[in-house]
Amino acid sequence: MLHLHPDTFVKPLQSGDEVITVAVSSALNNDLALLDGLKVLESWGLVCRPQAVSKRYWGYLAGIDSVRYHELHPKEPAPLLAFARGGWGAARLLERPQPWQPGWLLGFSDVTSLLLSRLSAGFDGGIHGPLLTSLASEPLWSKERLRSLLFENTVPDLYGESWNKGIATGPLVVANLTVASHLLGSRHMPDLKGSILVLEDVGELPYRIDRMLTQWRLTGQLQGLAGLAFGNFSECEAPEGEPFNETFQLQEVLKERSQDLEIPIINNLPVGHCCGNAALPQGRLATIDGGKGLLKILPS
Repeated sequence: MLHLHPDTFVKPLQSGDEVITVAVSSALNNDLALLDGLKVLESWGLVCRPQAVSKRYWGYLAGIDSVRYHELHPKEPAPLLAFARGGWGAARLLERPQPWQPGWLLGFSDVTSLLLSRLSAGFDGGIHGPLLTSLASEPLWSKERLRSLLFENTVPDLYGESWNKGIATGPLVVANLTVASHLLGSRHMPDLKGSILVLEDVGELPYRIDRMLTQWRLTGQLQGLAGLAFGNFSECEAPEGEPFNETFQLQEVLKERSQDLEIPIINNLPVGHCCGNAALPQGRLATIDGGKGLLKILPS
């Protein structure tokens, strides 16, 4: 089972703490959204160091691997590393040793690979939550949830749709399905036995979701879970006009590939590529109540 090292537990942020902007994935194409996200953090009293990620290109990536790697592991760390955007490229950095340092890491989507790698090393502080380029457009409740997690170390309960009844407690692991699927079999994938897993994705057709979940089943990753929840699967529905008897709808795939696990299951949590991406702390103990559709983060 996944365990966090006690000496990595992060402290709540305070006004005046510094933030480092990190771009480890695709090149930025919207500086305005990035600046708006930084303004949100500054409105909370945080000090954002000057960023060097705008208009930095190496093909489709936000700079060469060595530049992005050293940005991920700065010589002068800050209490919060906030990722600029997703896309692709973060997993390339995992080919090198990862000298993780205590602190908060905020991001999701392609950043999943780094959050999971750091979690597998036993580090606290990873947050599956808004990127800097999406933060400003988050609804007020989502921003306040993130602020509360960073500054007060607490978050409200989340509710979704009840699928499988039952109650379980275990460490929380939150991931983009596609990105996490490409870590299966590597040392960067945490031990999921006894964990509560939350999955989300974007732009994947039902048959691809089926293929990935089948891979997770074949590797035994789903069978050892304490609980499972599905977040938002944006733009993952079957194409319009597809003959009904020649396709499965997204919800059919998610349900068929999971309901025989005999564990609590929740669907449609407000997590992922939607406007309302609820921040969740990686590795913290959580309780899932499948009957109530409830996910509760326990006090640390």
